[in-house]
Amino acid sequence: MKYTEEHEWLREEDGLIVVGITAHASEQLGDVVFIELPEEGQEITKDDEVCVIESVKAASDILAPLDGEIVEVNTALVEDPGKVNEDPEGEAWFFKMTPSEPGQMDDYMDEAAYKSFIG
Repeated sequence: MKYTEEHEWLREEDGLIVVGITAHASEQLGDVVFIELPEEGQEITKDDEVCVIESVKAASDILAPLDGEIVEVNTALVEDPGKVNEDPEGEAWFFKMTPSEPGQMDDYMDEAAYKSFIG
């Protein structure tokens, strides 16, 4: 897995990139009450706002970590946004994408670097 400074994780799975938020981000947000996901088929550019996540504490934008196309979204999160608090780095992934420039993954931290980053 790779990690962004915005507390997103990226995992390669069957040629796709799966994206979600880290357990650290989930803890900082508190109870998640609403998630707006991107549309399947949507072309995205790195650093575009692609998701909105609202908690009892704050609203946050999730940025596209890579250029590419959204190929699947986790609609279960729309019905039960609290899953993000229960399993942020597993079942509560936000979307899967096909990257147009897979080399962009190299810009992100590995797990050890991320743990150091969050201190």
